[in-house]
Amino acid sequence: MLGSQCCSNPPTLTPNGGGGHVEKIGGLDTYVTGPANSKLAVLLISDIMGYESPLLRKLADKVATAGYYVVVPDFFYGDPYNPENADRPVLVWLKDHGPDKGFEDAKRVIEALKGKGVSSVGAAGFCWGAKVVVELAKSGPIKAAVLLHPSLVTVDDIKDVDTPISILGAEIDKVSPPELVRQFEPILAAKSGVDGHVKIFPKVVHGWTVRYNEDDPEAVKPAEEAHQDMLEWFDNYLK
Repeated sequence: MLGSQCCSNPPTLTPNGGGGHVEKIGGLDTYVTGPANSKLAVLLISDIMGYESPLLRKLADKVATAGYYVVVPDFFYGDPYNPENADRPVLVWLKDHGPDKGFEDAKRVIEALKGKGVSSVGAAGFCWGAKVVVELAKSGPIKAAVLLHPSLVTVDDIKDVDTPISILGAEIDKVSPPELVRQFEPILAAKSGVDGHVKIFPKVVHGWTVRYNEDDPEAVKPAEEAHQDMLEWFDNYLK
């Protein structure tokens, strides 16, 4: 499900933000950053606020410094969720932007990356984007997956995962509460040959990794810890 926490603390979008640039990949406008000749790519799939979120682009730039070619596509085609539009609440908006369509678009982006010479792709999804990533983790086009404060992800989804996956949840999360996220752990542990990792971050709310107050050290610290966990997962499995 999507809930009020998915819509809280919306960022001020910055079309020209970040150290990278926007180009078309797989037919989608995409923020790209990092060495274009890298054989290792990381696909970041945004929450409902979209690919112009400044903290998401800042994270993309951080991942790129580790040597990855990082791509952040606009899966909403210029139409991210707008919390100020009372005529289009999130469940109405979602009818136009289902994660099933995001999954098909993501496969095209990955195909395009491999056409550029990329040999290994990892994907991380935030809230809405986590549902897209878990679908990718079932079908094999990626080598590593990370879900951060996921939305819409079910126990049945996790049962079908066949890709190394790290799931980072929040203690204060009505969308994917800890009691749900903890159910994923024994399912992953029982999988032969598929590494899984589940971690609940204490005292943080849904969205803490890309919608935090940069002036608040207590908010920055857990966000950066999650970013580091994500990066280490890619370092371990993208080869």
